[in-house]
Amino acid sequence: MFDAKAHWENIYSTKPLNEFSWYQEVPQTSLDFLREFRIAKDAKIIDVGGGDSLFVDHLLSQGYTAITVLDISAHAIERAKQRLGEKAGQVKWIVANASKFVPAEQYDFWHDRAVFHFLTNEADIANYIDVIHKGLKKGGALVVGTFSEQGPKKCSGIEVHQYSEQSLTERLQEHFSKVRCISVDHVTPFNTVQNFVFCSFKVAA
Repeated sequence: MFDAKAHWENIYSTKPLNEFSWYQEVPQTSLDFLREFRIAKDAKIIDVGGGDSLFVDHLLSQGYTAITVLDISAHAIERAKQRLGEKAGQVKWIVANASKFVPAEQYDFWHDRAVFHFLTNEADIANYIDVIHKGLKKGGALVVGTFSEQGPKKCSGIEVHQYSEQSLTERLQEHFSKVRCISVDHVTPFNTVQNFVFCSFKVAA
């Protein structure tokens, strides 16, 4: 049986940050969605699957004060803490499997770049959607980035679930209303191109 935690702990213990295919020095698409929703500086933001990505660095530099980063890998979290140094104390860090996470609070902005597409089991997908629904405030915003149907079929040695704008919207429509979707070509550190679909949602009334 596949052990997701062991898989990611191994990956984060053997590769430097800039050798991951998903590495972005500036996560511009995510920052643009954040700005569009006019998220207040004291709003509660969670970055799910944040690992040691640089989204949290940019949130801190822009003055956000209530940031949570969740990842299945303790190695990833520790690496991010070491990189941030003293600033790491301004962030809440959670080691958990996203599909089994039990939110202790509700968030204003839920960010997920490339966790959702790693969930290929129907029960895990349904559980994670329920987790997001429970963890977002009324009126809260959700941004999800996944591999598109033109994107990779595997990543980091494991299969992913590809989505189109339509299939991602339909998957989330019970609890969330789509705001907009865009197609994004992510250029990896190896100069290959991965096509993503990014969609933003509001909690359905």
